Amino acid sequence: MGHSKELQAALAAADAAAAVIRAFYGRALSVQRKADQSPVTEADVAAEKAIRAVLAEHFPQYGFYGEETGQYGSKDCLWLVDPIDGTKAFVRGYPFFSTQIALWRDGRLQLGVSSAPLYGDLAFAERGQGAWLNGQRVTVSAVAEIESAALSAGNLKSLASGAGWLNYGSLVARVNRIRGYGDFLHYHLLAAGKIDAVIESDVNILDIAALVTIVEEAGGQFTSLTGAPIDLTSTSVLATNAILHATIQNTLTD
Repeated sequence: MGHSKELQAALAAADAAAAVIRAFYGRALSVQRKADQSPVTEADVAAEKAIRAVLAEHFPQYGFYGEETGQYGSKDCLWLVDPIDGTKAFVRGYPFFSTQIALWRDGRLQLGVSSAPLYGDLAFAERGQGAWLNGQRVTVSAVAEIESAALSAGNLKSLASGAGWLNYGSLVARVNRIRGYGDFLHYHLLAAGKIDAVIESDVNILDIAALVTIVEEAGGQFTSLTGAPIDLTSTSVLATNAILHATIQNTLTD
């Protein structure tokens, strides 16, 4: 399979970030708090600088939107980057964190790289080329019944405080298995056909942008909880194997 120049650059940038992350992992780090009280460390900043340097070298005309350094440049061709998605896990020394790199172009997410170097997963996809996890092409499951489905959920605070919580409870009562793998992991599992649906109600586009293309290129469907297409303002997720999408969405919104 031939990668586009953009995907090659994104993979190289993820490798550069992985080198930074491995150097910092397990060390005592100073943790600062951003305005929203989420943690940030020198590793986050250094990894984002490494990513930005690689992407700017290859595509200086493209814009950049990073978790730590903000947005600048073109909005038509825009790199979306979270250098360490899962900083809390990184700080506490367990490997459920990842580097997320996506490209927004022509009003659509065109490619995604999701690299979890300490966990050992690398997923990527670009439009029309399928989804790949650890060197193997992956596809979503064919599970067609809610009662047979495995559901993973994360970042449910806003759902728990709203009217949708009872609907979510009715869904949980129906599914075969409920877990909270979280962050990159449940999307990798969904794309590989290991689970069948993911729900999140409180996310940032930088957390999920890379994963949209990966899930969709694996044959899945990825929308907001209300069924709206994902864009730069999206804050919730319903991602499924596509077969179950309408049924789960209807259960959540009835």
